[in-house]
Amino acid sequence: MRFNQTTRRAFLGSLFVLLIGALGAVQAAEPHKLVIHVPDDDPAMWKRALNIASNLPKDMGMDNVKVEIVAQGPGLKLLTDNSPEAQRVTSLAVQDITFSACGNTMSGIERKTGKRPVLLEGVTEVPGGAQRVMELQEAGYSYIRP
Repeated sequence: MRFNQTTRRAFLGSLFVLLIGALGAVQAAEPHKLVIHVPDDDPAMWKRALNIASNLPKDMGMDNVKVEIVAQGPGLKLLTDNSPEAQRVTSLAVQDITFSACGNTMSGIERKTGKRPVLLEGVTEVPGGAQRVMELQEAGYSYIRP
């Protein structure tokens, strides 16, 4: 079967529309991504950060959003074993909220006190908090500092 030029253009135009639609569907399937930055020793900030991390997946659907909390400097206390929010942090970690602790801050505390902070279960140490925030933003994460 041979196509004339008009039929060929119509066919290619339809194919183009289908491909663009398929690409849009793939893009729509991408989850939203949020990084929550916690650099302060402020229990009210910690509660706001954990509330956002808890509510967003409920509001948008667990599969539609990825949340990572990055703590550094004085905010690192949120993710340590003596945190007043320890139970919430470990509970959210089980619910696929990612928690990252600044390795630079941990090393600084160890130099000052001789002891490395003990992180809560489900918390991952990253080389640097600012570096992690930057990497996440470059990967398309939106930034919030509560």
